[in-house]
Amino acid sequence: MKSFFYRLYALLFNIAAAIFPLRENRAAFISMHNENFNDSLGEVTREFESRGFECVRISRREIDLDVRNVFHAIDFFFRKSRLLATSKYVFLNDTFMPAAFCNFKPDAVITQLWHAEGAFKRFGLAISQPENVRKNELACNRKLTYAVCSAKAVIPVYAQAFGLKYGQVLPLGAPRADYLLKSGNAESARKKLELFFPELKGKKAVLYAPTFRDTKEENENLLSNFDFELFCEEFKEEYVLFVRLHPQVHEKALLPEFVIDVTDYADVRELVLGCDALITDYSSICMDFSLLSKKTVFFAFDEEKYTTDRNFCFDYKTGLPGGIAKTTEEVIELLRDEFDEERNAEFRKRNFDFLDCSSAARVADAVIGK
Repeated sequence: MKSFFYRLYALLFNIAAAIFPLRENRAAFISMHNENFNDSLGEVTREFESRGFECVRISRREIDLDVRNVFHAIDFFFRKSRLLATSKYVFLNDTFMPAAFCNFKPDAVITQLWHAEGAFKRFGLAISQPENVRKNELACNRKLTYAVCSAKAVIPVYAQAFGLKYGQVLPLGAPRADYLLKSGNAESARKKLELFFPELKGKKAVLYAPTFRDTKEENENLLSNFDFELFCEEFKEEYVLFVRLHPQVHEKALLPEFVIDVTDYADVRELVLGCDALITDYSSICMDFSLLSKKTVFFAFDEEKYTTDRNFCFDYKTGLPGGIAKTTEEVIELLRDEFDEERNAEFRKRNFDFLDCSSAARVADAVIGK
């Protein structure tokens, strides 16, 4: 069924592309990963708007299609396909599967702004995929003009993930980092969190953000490995514990009352800025905390299985910006340890070439210059 809708969308796109010319001042932004546009895609969107471009937003909510909303579907298929077909510049933050069947004009500039920074877990063409998914992803990637990454050191990773030549991968920095590093945003994010969660006042906040697993059973049992009662008993006077779960993991009934569920909090960047430390396992959210020189503890109770199934762009045991824990007791111990600034700085240097809040402008300059 999905393949049918992909092809239908592409048919309407191709008709519009054959009839209408490209609009030099129109840019389309396709958010497959984050419908709120609070990532690198959103930062580049705002940069193009500031330069007077007409910006077309297409979100995952539209792409997933709620068939009960007829007007929504009609707008996506008929109006948005025409706007996309006539956009000189196209940006994505993940793979847009209908693009596999779309005939973009030769002058269109299509840029992949991957939703994560640096190189952490392997992704894209670097991981195993079902044959039909890989076929469509290869077709989508052949339409790309560029992919943007956050550092020269990770160019090979992005080239492999998107099937591009090294020269097509532009190490211009992570536009998402512009927001995280901008003066004043941390203070406003903290105030907003304290307004929403009054129990945070006078305490530090730690964010527990595990990623999903490959099976439903593993996802359902994920939280049972963390001893929330022990953690909160140890840190009840010092920390408030936030938990943000991946949609494939989210089971509110499994969270104790004294834990604050922020899975549905709209802007994860505000959580990153407002929290003092992170507990994760294999999630690239650790990039944000490293960027801000905040402690991360890696709770990798199933490290051997996970690294066998998915694998990383480096040696997981030695390449992380923080310590690895196998139990909640070890998580507590590592949180009490001093922050290893040298270890974190090495990780940050490998993944971020720019800390100047100008990455979105660099991306716009490079793409428009083409």
